[in-house]
Amino acid sequence: MQLPTWPLRDMSYRYLKTLFFSVFIIFFSTSIEVTVAGPRPADQVKITVEAVLEVLRDDSLDPESRRTKIRKLVNARFDYREMSKRTLAKNWKKANDEEKESFVELFSQLLEWSYIGRIEAYSNEMVMYQKEIIKGDRAQVNTIIVSGSTDIPIDYRLMKKGDDWFVYDVIIERVSLIRNYRSNYQSIIKNEGMSGLLAKMEQKVEELKAKPE
Repeated sequence: MQLPTWPLRDMSYRYLKTLFFSVFIIFFSTSIEVTVAGPRPADQVKITVEAVLEVLRDDSLDPESRRTKIRKLVNARFDYREMSKRTLAKNWKKANDEEKESFVELFSQLLEWSYIGRIEAYSNEMVMYQKEIIKGDRAQVNTIIVSGSTDIPIDYRLMKKGDDWFVYDVIIERVSLIRNYRSNYQSIIKNEGMSGLLAKMEQKVEELKAKPE
C-alpha cells in the first residue's frame, strides 16, 4: 500500500495551500464559554501569525533560510506528540517506546516537508472569524478562509499546556486531518505492522526532501 502524501481524499492544491496558510491567521474572539486565566488561544496564535508574516515579507532571505525560520515557528505551535497519539489511536498503546519516538519524529517531518512550502504561497486571502470556544484545557477556533469566490471553513482544535496553547487537529470543511491520517495509517498497520508503516513514512520523507525547491 502506498503511503499517501495528503490523507484528505480528492483534496486539491487549494486545500493544501489553505491548511498551513490558515494556521497562521490572526484570530479575534467574539464569544467564549468560560473565563480563562492567562493567554487565550487567539493571543498565542497571533504571535505566531505576526512572526510568520514578517518572515514571508523579508525579501533578504533566501528560500532555505525562509523555510527554516517558518519551520521553527510552525513547530512551536503544533503539538506533534499529541497529534501522533491521536493519529495512531489504539495503536499508540500497542507500540513500544522506540516505535513511538520514531513515529513522532517521522510524522512531524512528514507534515513539515509536505506542507511547509504552502505557506510561501501566501497571497492575501481574507479570513472571517466565526467563533472561539474554550472548555477547560481544550479550545476550538472556527474560521472561514475567503479565497476569490470560494469560502473554506477551517476549525482548529487546541490543547493548553501550562500557559501555552498548541494545535492538535485541523478540520477542513468538516474533515479532520487527524482522522484521515488515522484511517490511512491503521490500514497500513493492519497489513504491514508498525514497522511497515514507519518504513513507508521514512521513505516518503526522503522523497520529499529530495524534491527540488
